[in-house]
Amino acid sequence: MKKLYPSAAEALKGVVKDGQLMAVGGFGLCGIPEALIDALRDSGVQNLSVVSNNAGVDGFGLGKLLETRQIKKMIASYVGENKEFERQYLAGELALEFTPQGTLAERLRAGGAGIPAFFTKTGVGTIIAEGKELREFDGETYVMERSLLPDVSLVKAWRADTSGNLQFRFTARNFNPAVAMAGKICIVEVEEVVELGAMEPDQVHLPGIYVHRIVCNPTPEKRIEKRTITEKAGA
Repeated sequence: MKKLYPSAAEALKGVVKDGQLMAVGGFGLCGIPEALIDALRDSGVQNLSVVSNNAGVDGFGLGKLLETRQIKKMIASYVGENKEFERQYLAGELALEFTPQGTLAERLRAGGAGIPAFFTKTGVGTIIAEGKELREFDGETYVMERSLLPDVSLVKAWRADTSGNLQFRFTARNFNPAVAMAGKICIVEVEEVVELGAMEPDQVHLPGIYVHRIVCNPTPEKRIEKRTITEKAGA
């Protein structure tokens, strides 16, 4: 099965549709699939529900899809860096399902592992638990959370081999593996593609069984959310 595609647009072709549930990897602006997000914007698909740790920033990452009104609902744990997100939400133009960060990661991981639901103490006694099943274990109350099974997952990895085995770097190895596992179709953006066998077994962070399509973007922008510079002593 050929997994390597010549462009992000080609990798999305025939897969993305209006009204889908999509998961997008990354943490802040670190480890986001920049080229795939741009291609998704250019595809013109509408009414997307998007699962992601955050919604990018104004004008970058998922912020681009908010500007074009292609997202109707966000399932996220942090939205503090995006003014357009705030505006749409407060105006009632965007639905939002806030999910604690660890719970969000576990909902994705559970989906990829074939676990339909799990119980957690996180959120008990708050609005997070409203309308959800509560159950007592060993004298403690837990809330049931359903797993997430996105129609499509968009993932960023450092490199892949032609079979789809993935290696991540540093902070990009946060939500991306769980996002990749959960998606019914997983499309991965990488900076380098190598031949099968070129990666050492210990370098494979996610096996290719989860990966359906790969696109190479060797020069991503990798924008920094908030650049901070330490002043030189005595300057």
